[in-house]
Amino acid sequence: MILHERVARVSPEFFDLGPPEGSTVLNLRINLVSSDLTSLEEILKHISAPSSPTYGRWLSREQVEAYVRPSAATRTLVNAWLAQHDITNAQNISSAGDWISFPITISAANRMLGANFSTYAHKPSGTRYIRTLAYSIPAALRNAHIRLIHPTTSYAYVLLPCPAFDVVTPACLGTLYNMPLTTGTENSDSQLAVTGFNNEFEDLQDLRIFLADTRPDTSSSTGFTVETVDGGRNQQYPAGLEAAVDLQYTVALAGATGVPVNFISVGQNNGDGESGFMDFAHALLAKNAPPQVVTTSYAFNSEGTVPETIARSLCDTYMALAARGVSLCFSAGDGGVAASKSQGNRCNRFLSVFPSCPYITLVGATQGIPEQGAYFSSGGFSEYFPQQDWQSNAVNAYLEQLGPQYENLFNRAGRGYPDVSTQGYKIEIILQGQARLVAGTSCSSPILAAMIARLNDELLKAGKPVLGFLNPWLYANPGAFNDITSGNNPGCGTEGFSAANGWDPVTGLGTPNYPAMRAAAGLN
Repeated sequence: MILHERVARVSPEFFDLGPPEGSTVLNLRINLVSSDLTSLEEILKHISAPSSPTYGRWLSREQVEAYVRPSAATRTLVNAWLAQHDITNAQNISSAGDWISFPITISAANRMLGANFSTYAHKPSGTRYIRTLAYSIPAALRNAHIRLIHPTTSYAYVLLPCPAFDVVTPACLGTLYNMPLTTGTENSDSQLAVTGFNNEFEDLQDLRIFLADTRPDTSSSTGFTVETVDGGRNQQYPAGLEAAVDLQYTVALAGATGVPVNFISVGQNNGDGESGFMDFAHALLAKNAPPQVVTTSYAFNSEGTVPETIARSLCDTYMALAARGVSLCFSAGDGGVAASKSQGNRCNRFLSVFPSCPYITLVGATQGIPEQGAYFSSGGFSEYFPQQDWQSNAVNAYLEQLGPQYENLFNRAGRGYPDVSTQGYKIEIILQGQARLVAGTSCSSPILAAMIARLNDELLKAGKPVLGFLNPWLYANPGAFNDITSGNNPGCGTEGFSAANGWDPVTGLGTPNYPAMRAAAGLN
């Protein structure tokens, strides 16, 4: 046996309650090494590059699975190890078979992994997790056949980022970003999915009130469909603030034009947020025709709270989705250079948000008119993922302008984010029948996603491929965005980064200009 993963210490936000009963059952997951992710990454570079002759030729489910599927030797060796511990009921939990899962008692898991599982309570939320500080696996399986085992050494938790504040409406956004708020009843082949975590639900009555107030031109029957993962539900009450923002704005901006909106409610059968993110992504990959745009307004406390093995594994899953032609929009976080509000000024180094994967589009927030970077909008540079070729010119131009400022506080070679921004302050919603104003980058991601879904609708009707993996296209067309040059994102006892000409780690490339985006997409 050889040590596979270890954490030196646990965040002070977690309290050790001691070991659980040995008979307690834990659902363990093993991420098996895929056959050829390197080739899949190379293919994605070509089909997502606007200058490539193969641009837009997104892969099918079967084509992607051929690269992601583990080798027969890997399955044989891992199954043999499990059988030594009387585990013969491992099940595939991903369509490619790169993730397997099985129930095991705590006492058996401790023996099999050389671990010492304990129960930890997350103080702010009261949520309890069963975790270990370290675990081991057979040396012959390490890295060549097993990437990671979960849940083990991860002490991350999902944040609900959209806070209430003391007005931005769909009509305001339409005017600001030059996007016509048309109506439509014709079913579109463009699809937009909205994720829901943390028992967040949307009250249909709230949606009807919101549409009557902000889109009186649309039918009162305009709404969304519901899909569940991991025991998710469609509970109408109590309505969730985050679900209200996400669904009211995607329906008003895209659903009202005829683009189907699907709410995917991810339950808590998995026991933790990382598994929910994994299962949601695997559920999309298992579809023959996944939604072409997905918006997620949830993130983790910071990149460092997620083990790098899990971060890279999840990012590879997002890469597979990108190769399928799926645009993944995520909120960039609400803690400035501290990544989340809970970090405040306690950090002595700038913290990156998670997910910070290069295959997702991270959306920051602006405020006011004329727009400036929102003070809370997270932005910076990943510690896990390197700067990407498609952003190098834009990001390096900012770094040159920044000079030595904050030189030892962040990873200058890291993937820069956010990629773009939209309004995220004083966003009007209806919650439990009453008008509310909310703020956060979690308000921004669904706005961008709705605009991308609208563009996809036009592209499909013109016989063109959808935009798919967005980032190479975004950075190749900076003129499609309104450059934001004022605002900063304080945190960690500093004023944070400042907005500047071109890309910056406060607002990214800027905010959308719909006609310019249409032109960049080849629409007349």
